[in-house]
Amino acid sequence: MIKFTLYSRLYCHLCDDMLQALEALRGFAPFEVEVLDVDQDEALLAQYDELVPVLVGCCDDAIALPLCHYHLDVEKVNAFLAAQSDHA
Repeated sequence: MIKFTLYSRLYCHLCDDMLQALEALRGFAPFEVEVLDVDQDEALLAQYDELVPVLVGCCDDAIALPLCHYHLDVEKVNAFLAAQSDHA
């Protein structure tokens, strides 16, 4: 299963925009999205504070791959979805 993690924070319009743009890609491949609030975890805050939103993709037990931050890189996410679908 393809999984995305969106490192986000409350009251972040870029975070909302990225999630909405990602949801629009659901027709290309099935995937799950987990949204994590970086402000709720000191380690995540230290890692992603100035970069949110950050989208990371993972498939099964593979290593998580950072795909984009600030804005959804549709081409990169579509390429990731296609590559993961090819392995399924």
